[in-house]
Amino acid sequence: MDIKQKYIDDFNPVDYYQTYYAAGTENVIGEWIEFVLPILHETFTKGGVKGDTLIDFGSGPTIYQILSACEAFNNIILSDFLEANLDELQKWMRKDPKALDWTHVIKYVCELEGNRHSIEEKAEKLRSKVKQVLKCDALKNNPYDPIVLPPADCLLTCLCLEAPCETIESYCNVLKNFQNLIKPGGHLLVLSMLNSKHYYVGDKRFTCLYITKDDLEKAFKDAGYEIERVIVTPRSNTSHMDVCSHDSHYYVHARKSQ
Repeated sequence: MDIKQKYIDDFNPVDYYQTYYAAGTENVIGEWIEFVLPILHETFTKGGVKGDTLIDFGSGPTIYQILSACEAFNNIILSDFLEANLDELQKWMRKDPKALDWTHVIKYVCELEGNRHSIEEKAEKLRSKVKQVLKCDALKNNPYDPIVLPPADCLLTCLCLEAPCETIESYCNVLKNFQNLIKPGGHLLVLSMLNSKHYYVGDKRFTCLYITKDDLEKAFKDAGYEIERVIVTPRSNTSHMDVCSHDSHYYVHARKSQ
């Protein structure tokens, strides 16, 4: 079975949410949220990453990654390969009673922002900024084919590229293709996990690209980006290595040449 079919057949977005994000449970990657949300808050405030349009590539069924972005961009495009994930995003957008509950995560971001908004206001602001929810495929030269998107000020991707890419060369090729989606001088933000071979969603096992910090930096340079900042934080809780085998979280802020 190829990777795409594996995800179509076995990836359940509700199981994914329950395994990794649901409130009130011992989440396997609770540390991930504590890593990614403060970094994105800083990036879109003091970090000066802002503009008109942001593309969120490989959104999955999640919205946590764009909560800070909605303060810095007027138009946000969500996208994913799986129809099941796109359905979950649309449920949240239209306030479906069966939508995944991100209240606890929105509360965290509101606190990072000094509680300028209530949880409800923050959710509505994000909904107002999301202009499109699109299907994408990382392994296509134009990931949005047949749609041709105008270049954006920023492309963000979280926990995505290690899934479709089976080699470092493939990972680098995806970064090269992203060049066409970003304006000259625009930003590429990639956040994910290092040194991981697999993760589980419910009882389904998914393999992922084992990538090191050196591999990562070389891929960005070979793809023609200027690296602005790299952060790697080791995983401190190793009690669920069988569920998700990464040993570190990473953040790369790169820019397309002018």
